[in-house]
Amino acid sequence: MSRSARGSEPSYELMDDHEGLSIIYRQHGFPCPLVRWHFHKEYELHLITASSGKVFIGDYIGNFNPGSLFLTGPNLPHNWISQLDGEEHYPQRDMLVNFTGALFESGHLVFMELKTLAPLLDRARYGIEFKDRALIVEATRLMELIAAHTGVTRLGYFLILMETLAANEDYLLLSATSATDLADENNVDRTNRAVDFIFANYGRELSLEEVAEHLSMKPTYFSRVFKQATGRSFVEFVNRLRISKSCELLADGDKPVTQVCFESGFNNISNFNRRFQQLKGMTPSHYRRLAVQRLTEQNRHA
Repeated sequence: MSRSARGSEPSYELMDDHEGLSIIYRQHGFPCPLVRWHFHKEYELHLITASSGKVFIGDYIGNFNPGSLFLTGPNLPHNWISQLDGEEHYPQRDMLVNFTGALFESGHLVFMELKTLAPLLDRARYGIEFKDRALIVEATRLMELIAAHTGVTRLGYFLILMETLAANEDYLLLSATSATDLADENNVDRTNRAVDFIFANYGRELSLEEVAEHLSMKPTYFSRVFKQATGRSFVEFVNRLRISKSCELLADGDKPVTQVCFESGFNNISNFNRRFQQLKGMTPSHYRRLAVQRLTEQNRHA
């Protein structure tokens, strides 16, 4: 695995509006110019409130839906791309809080209780997705309170939320590679455009040569730049995106596996089954059974 940037090669986002505040609260719609593959020195707690799509964190590719909750560490590249129908748009798609490590590194010298959050912040270097539905309901409530308040009150609700997240054990670590290996400001625009083009076209036959031509780059040079930026070869990146789409289709419906194969962008069922087994450690049919079982259990406890 390459040890450099990721996804589109990410752009650095400079947050110069802290204005002496410990945390920054933001809301984004979609589409939005701020929704791009990027990284920054701040941690980011990110709650999706509307739409579904693909999440890219470090070298991880997965799915998100309303209620998905993530925490990313400093300089860990990330992006959430919603899948829209036609002119569809969302005035508010997500709620997020940005904060620097200094808040806790300096704060625990005065408030020893903040040391209990250190394991959570350490895990965030690889990106975290929280899975507990009850936790996400509570996190949504606290995010709304953070949005509605300022000053010490806002900070208080934020610390309650962080303590709640730190105590929960139902989470996934996402990226196999940490921010140190990934953050890089080179080739930002080209790799961003490559990922956007791949995302728009991965459901059909798509070659490295076509993407390189779209970017006016020689295929061998594009291949090298893309792997440096994403940590994965072009073929591996596209296959992971397609497998992520197939997981979405398997979990959300009862389409035959063969139909899922072709709708995900694969044109060969044996290749699809082999790739799925490699990446998920099980067959597509087994994955569907587990997804249905998990959904049934969630509905039972809802």
